[in-house]
Amino acid sequence: MNVKKFRAATAREALKLVKAELGEDAIVLANRSVPGGVEIIAMPASEIASSPPPAASVKQSSAPKPKTIRPFEPPRIVTADYAARQEDVAAAGEAARVKAGLEALQKRLGRDAGRSVAEPEPPSAAAVSPTVTQQIETLHEQNALLARELQQVRALIEQQLAGFAWNEAIRKAPGRARVLGEMLDAGFSPALARAICDKIEAHAEADAAREAAKARLGARLAVVGDDDELIAKGGVYAIVGPTGVGKTTTTAKIAARCVVQLGAARVAMITTDGFRIGAQEQLRIYGRILGVPVFAVRDAQDLRLTLQELATKHIVLIDTVGLSQRDKAVAQQIAMLSGGGVVKRLLCLNAASRGDTLDDVVRAFGGEGLAGAIITKTDEAVSLAAAVDVVVRHRLLVHYVANGQRVPEDLHLPNRAYLLDRAFRVNRGEEAPWRVAADDAALWLAHAASA
Repeated sequence: MNVKKFRAATAREALKLVKAELGEDAIVLANRSVPGGVEIIAMPASEIASSPPPAASVKQSSAPKPKTIRPFEPPRIVTADYAARQEDVAAAGEAARVKAGLEALQKRLGRDAGRSVAEPEPPSAAAVSPTVTQQIETLHEQNALLARELQQVRALIEQQLAGFAWNEAIRKAPGRARVLGEMLDAGFSPALARAICDKIEAHAEADAAREAAKARLGARLAVVGDDDELIAKGGVYAIVGPTGVGKTTTTAKIAARCVVQLGAARVAMITTDGFRIGAQEQLRIYGRILGVPVFAVRDAQDLRLTLQELATKHIVLIDTVGLSQRDKAVAQQIAMLSGGGVVKRLLCLNAASRGDTLDDVVRAFGGEGLAGAIITKTDEAVSLAAAVDVVVRHRLLVHYVANGQRVPEDLHLPNRAYLLDRAFRVNRGEEAPWRVAADDAALWLAHAASA
């Protein structure tokens, strides 16, 4: 008989070897597990057909009663193709059985919890393959890139629309549009410039529109009329502000005006500046020149005791240490000055600073007890637009305007017409790099609208 052995890693692969060599009708005689896989013993179907059936054998016995002879039963023939189909059926049956068991378990768990069967939880991060994780990260990066590109497209569209709106405004109201551009060029904030120009009539010529803008702005600019607002009323005033705005010289200038009107005996000065070298000595020199006593204090308690001693004085001026508006010590300084409730603060604003910087200064040094502002260094500023813009928007009362270092000459009462003229007038050439062109105004308005 032509009997052969076939070995493979799995029964399916072994059956494929059998069918490939012995044919689809090969007879599987036996199979068993061996190291490394499965072994199948098979023979061709033709061998069974050509072999005669075995003869029946009868055993002789010495016993008088013979044994019953069982008829011959042919062996059960299992072909390789039939075995493969049976294996597929068994695998399918096993899968169906497992699936049915899982469904039954889910139903039982759902009944036990008193709710419907829940959806399976998503796989944890640890169960996600590295390939899937990389795909997710790539998708996030693509989404972020798309969002940035959409934002850029939106900005471009807004700028284009702002340009169209600006061109339409020039066509409908050329005088008003020109004044709006002049205000932006001078240094006014887009918010205040729009608020002022929106009320100007559309048919107004450029000169008339400019005068209307000055009139509207002047109505919102609060200035003192004379020294009665401060000197005549008297009280305790602290000159505050960031470093380098001229607080010490401004204190001396105001003291000089008080001496002229009240006499040196009714005026006193206090300094809290113990940081700068020579700061106290500088104020003492001014005090000796004016005949005004100068006192130095270190903390809130010292200031309170000194003010009690000077209660008979008509006016007391306090020169404070200069601090950056972003210094945390600003809050401590304000708390020290606000302790007794009798000190009013006058904030020095540098006219040569940017508008957003001045906004920062007002927010830091503002609050309860702020009596008004003093605009300093007007001689160093190209335009007063930023300073005027800030005092108008924050509704600060302007007490004085300083335009130099001389004491007491370079301190003046605020003149509304002068401030407005300096705010609108910009002393720079036509080709100056800081000049705002017509196209630039549209971009400014677009940025202000999207902010």
